[in-house]
Amino acid sequence: QGHLVESGGGTVQAGGSLTLSCASSKHIFSTYAMGWFRQAPGKPREFVAVITWSWGSTDYADSVKGRFAISKDDANNPVHLQMNDLQPEDTAVYFCAADTNYVHLPVLEADYDSWGQGTQVTVTS
Repeated sequence: QGHLVESGGGTVQAGGSLTLSCASSKHIFSTYAMGWFRQAPGKPREFVAVITWSWGSTDYADSVKGRFAISKDDANNPVHLQMNDLQPEDTAVYFCAADTNYVHLPVLEADYDSWGQGTQVTVTS
């Protein structure tokens, strides 16, 4: 049963910003890496960003580098995705995911073992 819940999606004009959050009903351990993926209509789910819980190491898809920022809140354990300068091609359902025992920064769907239900982000031109 999933324990991740995303929030913060919505509709924004091109050039605007949104912040997504991912809350976990379970404790997040230092062995976790938390990631964001997205899936646009008719396209496969793709990696967006990842952060490791222990060191805060991050990685981003080339398409979002410089515009998106992933962060973690150790006190309240949500993971945030700050999205700036949003473009219509960023329109997708955004998913939070957890790799509960990462070895390397996980960027593939298969690396993750827990997923949220997703939150819709729509960017209008």
